[in-house]
Amino acid sequence: MKKDSITIPYDEEKLAALRLYLGQKNQSVEQEMVSAVDTLYAKAVPGNVREFLDLRSSMEVKPAERRKRPRPTPE
Repeated sequence: MKKDSITIPYDEEKLAALRLYLGQKNQSVEQEMVSAVDTLYAKAVPGNVREFLDLRSSMEVKPAERRKRPRPTPE
């Protein structure tokens, strides 16, 4: 699935402290935010819609997979 970005304003000093303390645990703000957004997604988006999106994304052919198809050999 294609990725998108979320930008939110947050207090600079609080963010610096958060980065410092998460870094001590080998974690990052970005990892924690992705986890939080995944939790929000599971809570807010109905299960049947999540299943549909999962099915749709598993059926997408990635560009790298398209190139791997063997070419027919001329006879």
